[in-house]
Amino acid sequence: MGLPLPFSFLTPFSFLPQSRVVASTTMTSPISPSELVETYQVGVWRYLRFLGCSEAEADDLVQETFMAVLRKPFEQRSSAQSGAYLRTVARNQFLMFLRRQRREVSAQRLDVADEVWNDQAGESWGAEYIDALGVCLEGLGERARQAIQLRYNDDASRSEMAEAIGMTEEGIKTLLRRTRQQLKECVLRRLKS
Repeated sequence: MGLPLPFSFLTPFSFLPQSRVVASTTMTSPISPSELVETYQVGVWRYLRFLGCSEAEADDLVQETFMAVLRKPFEQRSSAQSGAYLRTVARNQFLMFLRRQRREVSAQRLDVADEVWNDQAGESWGAEYIDALGVCLEGLGERARQAIQLRYNDDASRSEMAEAIGMTEEGIKTLLRRTRQQLKECVLRRLKS
């Protein structure tokens, strides 16, 4: 598996609804287990997808992450510290999962992924990317939007997409490549402004 792209955690597009992301830098009141899960669940899921988990693997590992965290009293600190702690637990859960599956991943690759995550997604768990992506998706033409929907929400094959849109498989391949590039440039432009 190659190095993750700075916004590979944005796909699939089916999870566009936002989590409640804690914005303050310090917490004064303790957080309940349900608030902890509600606040960080989507972000932990995005992080695990960014590391290379499938949707199903990320779903399972999010549960395991929160079960591991809640086995002992969770001390809420700043959202950045809590997020870093949850990412560490999630990463460890991912590594244990890989060992059980007898799959290997380079520690260097995970370190690079963490650096990219911290640089690109940061404390917001990628919410700015998701917001920018939502706006950029609205700006796509009908064919491009339909192709993205079929590919990332419906997990359609190229042949299924070609039939649904009325294009050749090679045309679908080109359309997806151009659309992903257009979305990437649009997201980056929106993030800079």
